[in-house]
Amino acid sequence: MPALPCDRGRRDTLKLLALGAGAALLSPSLLWAQAPATPILRPVPSSGQRLPIVGLGTNAYGVDSAEARVPLREVLARLAQVPGSIVDTAPSYRNSEAVLGELIAELGVRDQLFLATKVTAPGNDLEQAKAQLENSFRLLRTDTIDLMQVHNLQGADAVLPLLADMKRAGRIRHIGITTSNTEAHAEAARLVREHALDFVQVNYSVDNRNAEREVFPAALERRTAVLLNVPLGGRRGSLFGKVKDVPLPAWAAEFDAASWGQLFLKYSLAHPAVTAVIPGTTKVANLEDNLGAGRGRLPDAAQRARIEALWDGLG
Repeated sequence: MPALPCDRGRRDTLKLLALGAGAALLSPSLLWAQAPATPILRPVPSSGQRLPIVGLGTNAYGVDSAEARVPLREVLARLAQVPGSIVDTAPSYRNSEAVLGELIAELGVRDQLFLATKVTAPGNDLEQAKAQLENSFRLLRTDTIDLMQVHNLQGADAVLPLLADMKRAGRIRHIGITTSNTEAHAEAARLVREHALDFVQVNYSVDNRNAEREVFPAALERRTAVLLNVPLGGRRGSLFGKVKDVPLPAWAAEFDAASWGQLFLKYSLAHPAVTAVIPGTTKVANLEDNLGAGRGRLPDAAQRARIEALWDGLG
């Protein structure tokens, strides 16, 4: 797919792609049909389960109205067309677990999704953690959760043995930890080394490469799968703001990136420690763009360095 002359955001990207194809009204589904259809899959080292490398974060899915649920339902329906895709949520994302449970049940796509959520044990309170765990099963309307993670490392040493027991009992398929705080990376690396974890979820992007220092080496050493949160910057500072008036470089086509979003995601996905990214979105058009990063070629080491140089040079 040819490189775009300029990328000013997800909406403009889709318009330009449509015009380039000679169809101003080209739908996202037709755009998908034109792109390489086979998603890249990567195995979870501990279980061997193969997952598409682009999933979905649902921090913004805690909505209250039926109207607000309509686009979320569309996103989940589309994502389920890529079997095994990760959907990541948490009890702290307002009522997102309840919304997801309802929508997934309506669509009948539970078996097509890799469902991940989180638990905390503030003050190492295991009774509180147990109650939260049971509530997640109830809200998500499932007997088995594919991945249960200790959110922001809260009470990790206390609650991880409980999660390991639930994994042995078959209620949880994988266990892990999460952080989106760079200051917590050393603690996350310690937990990866000291516990039998299937996953570590961490913040990482071209704008924040700190996970390369401690978390990624620990994950590679322990053969722990790595999920990336806020891979596009998110509410803490979107990566797109820095490139809104910058043309997408022509050499992005060398690794099949047709937008800035795909370039950013492919950059992170090309790191050898990374298993998958879970960018958040509530729009099918953005999801289509994200899914494009999970197909075709990924940057090699030299191309990643070129992306870093470009990004650092933007000031």
